[in-house]
Amino acid sequence: MGVGAAGPTPVAAGAIKSMSELPTSVVAVEPVAGDVRGAIRRALDAVSWRLVIPRGADISLKVNLGWDLFIPGSITSPLVAESLILELRDHVGTIYMVEADQVLEDIESAFRRSGMAAVCERTGVEWVNMERGPTVTVPRPDNVVLREVHVPQILRDTLLVTVPVMKTHAKTGITGALKNQWGCLSKMRHEYHLVLTDALADLNQVVRPVLSVMDGTVGLEGNGPKSGTPRVADRILCSTDPVALDTVQAICMGIDPATVPHLRRCAERGIGTDDRTRIDVRGLVPEEHVVRFRPARNNTVSLVENVLRKSALKRLFFNTPLFRLCLAGAKLYYRAWVALNAERHWRRIRAHAVYGPQWRPGWPGVDRSVTPGSPGPGSPRT
Repeated sequence: MGVGAAGPTPVAAGAIKSMSELPTSVVAVEPVAGDVRGAIRRALDAVSWRLVIPRGADISLKVNLGWDLFIPGSITSPLVAESLILELRDHVGTIYMVEADQVLEDIESAFRRSGMAAVCERTGVEWVNMERGPTVTVPRPDNVVLREVHVPQILRDTLLVTVPVMKTHAKTGITGALKNQWGCLSKMRHEYHLVLTDALADLNQVVRPVLSVMDGTVGLEGNGPKSGTPRVADRILCSTDPVALDTVQAICMGIDPATVPHLRRCAERGIGTDDRTRIDVRGLVPEEHVVRFRPARNNTVSLVENVLRKSALKRLFFNTPLFRLCLAGAKLYYRAWVALNAERHWRRIRAHAVYGPQWRPGWPGVDRSVTPGSPGPGSPRT
């Protein structure tokens, strides 16, 4: 069933007739309207976030910094990260910003170049590269793929708040609150790319966020999660149910949630609900405020990887020193893509009244920024 097609009627505020009709999950979809911090505050309040994060609790903010050659929309924006920190910090204990290296990416470089290091310095947040810290082995014999999950110790010591970006993804259709936990595994997590549906359900059984806050200010359409096109969506999504949030995310993007297999699998495993009739959306009604994203296709790197992983030569390419040549080829591809395409994307987003200043030299941060109004959700492509 496509988005907007006839089907079960979504639940709107005030439409509940009896306790039996009470939705199981709440998702906030707040328009930015020129004020990112205000949108985050409204979204947090709509889902009663203090009920899941006790006063004084230490938290880990799992941002998406999964590309050191990033363009706007491919990583969590410093504007959203800093705004969220400012809204949470008076209630919580220590705040950590966490992410982990990938085989292709230097996360430390992404942390510095993205402006996230400056965010942490201004706000007193501690940075943790989870690849460099201790892990705890969690046996899960009932899992389908990940029978043991090596969980970073920091995630056992804190409550997890996941902060994904609204993006398309060639391997999973979309990447959101569920897929963002992929960055909590070791850098060799690419070994599970052909079984992502089950692997994501396995992982989120063990590493489950108590709160998900989605950066839907500038997302990424087309060939995500990296070589796509920035798409202004002007919204913040928030929920204590990551499956419900990603279901609403898909609808906001004009993507049928039923075409995203890991949503159903995670719902079947009890991680959350993907049933739209059981989701109470506060704020914008997603079906009425669609910002249509072009779907992702496999770029050259993803296509070659899929072919090799399905071939008889899989072990030769991925389990011998030849793998280093594969990585070099992938890095060369992305550097060439950036050289040919990135500047026009940067130029367009830097010119945006609300989302541009954070990417300009000398941005002073949220507390000292003045952001004028911008076109609302559903406005023409900018």
